[in-house]
Order: sequence, then structure tokens, then C-alpha cells
Amino acid sequence: MKSNELKDLLDDAVKIHNQKKFIKADPISVPHHFSKKEDIEIAGFFAATFAWGNRTTIINKANELMQLMDEAPHDFILHHQQKDLKRMEHFVHRTFNSTDLLFFIQSLKRLYHKYSTLENVFLKNQSAKNFKMELALRNFYLEFFNEEFVPQRTRKHIATPDRNSSCKRLCMYLRWMVRDDKKVDFGIWKKIKPADLICPLDVHVGNIARELKLLHRSKNDWQSAIELTTTLRKFDSNDPVKYDFALFSMGVLSKKNSF
Repeated sequence: MKSNELKDLLDDAVKIHNQKKFIKADPISVPHHFSKKEDIEIAGFFAATFAWGNRTTIINKANELMQLMDEAPHDFILHHQQKDLKRMEHFVHRTFNSTDLLFFIQSLKRLYHKYSTLENVFLKNQSAKNFKMELALRNFYLEFFNEEFVPQRTRKHIATPDRNSSCKRLCMYLRWMVRDDKKVDFGIWKKIKPADLICPLDVHVGNIARELKLLHRSKNDWQSAIELTTTLRKFDSNDPVKYDFALFSMGVLSKKNSF
């Protein structure tokens, strides 16, 4: 397929799927229940963290957690009392359990007191003008786990390029927060640019990308995420990750309702 034909194919898929109708069956529906910036950040962070497996289950578990937080996640994170955490003791989503959840709540409380918004955590040690996503993801991981005691089991729930992970869920979360399409993604973070985003890469997106010759590496790792995004920038240098809608729809939506 010629480059211009491939671009037309991807652009058409984006037009079809980058629409408000996409929201209902996707984990991004969870933060769409909120209007306050910090609530959107926190709801989105948990929904993205839970985003592996069946999409309906992901959405249900993220909504369950929001209910446990009294549908006010920012207020809960900042002002919960020890007794409020008792209700979290039986929460579980696949391998994410109450130990992980209690640590996440503790870490998020510290981050909001220190940075006021999660965007500033990703911007730690660099400027918006010279933003590098690899450094941002590395810094977020280090800052998130910058606690006196960290359950070793909990580290697996936050990815980092240092482990050569594709960081799919964090890249998806950043797409939600940064892209401002007035339809699906929120665009509530203004310092990080859409051009700086990295395309979320998992097995479904990777397989479709290879079929379309957008990706040649065989592993779904950080270097492959970079390679895929570099290719997509040739089609739109300002907003390459909009093509996530195209690749996702060709992969996940065409086969089964899962991540």
C-alpha cells in the first residue's frame, strides 16, 4: 500500500472512531463522569491502570472504585481518614489488590500536596519546551514510588521505559489528558503537547501496525512504541497519536472487547 493510500485509510478510521460514541464502551468513560480537573486526572489514572483484560470489567471496577471514593476522588485522596480506608480492604481487579490500592492512595495524596496536578509530576526535571516523554515516564515512576516503604508487588502496576516496557497504559492516559479533540480526549493538560505523545502499543495495535508496515520490530516494547510513533508522525507531526483510534479499532474492536 502506498504511503498516501495508507494515510487515507488511517485518517478515515480516525474520523469514524474519534467520536463521542466511542466513549461509552471505553475506560475513558470513567473520567468522563467528572468535570473537576483533578477528579478527571485521578479517575483517568485508575481507569488506565486497570486497563487490561475485558473492557466492561475494567469500566465496572473503575466505577466501583469511584463509588468507594464517594464520587469525589480528589477530595477523598486529600482528606480521607484512616477509617475511610477500611472500605478499600476487599477491592481487587485482576492482580491489582487492596495493598496496591492503599499504596496508590498514599502516593497520590503526597503527589497532589507537592505538585497540585499530575501533569507537573511528568514535567519534573524538564521544561515544557524541551519535553522528552522517556524522561517524563521515568521521572513519574521514580516519584510515584518515592515513599519510605513500597510494596514490591505494587511496582508492576506502573511501567517505565527503564524496563523497556511499551508503557501502553501510561501512554494511553497521557493521550486522554493531553489531546484536545473536543470529542473523546480531555485536553486538560496544556504544558505537554500532543506532538510529544507516544502511541499506546499493545499486542493488538502491534499486530495491526506490522500488517500495515508501520512497525517492523517484533517485540511490543519501548523501542517499538518509539518506532511506531515516529512513523505516525510522518502522517501528522502535530498529533500522531490520533492514529491510536485507527489502530485500536482495526485491532481490538474488530476482534474482541478487550485490551
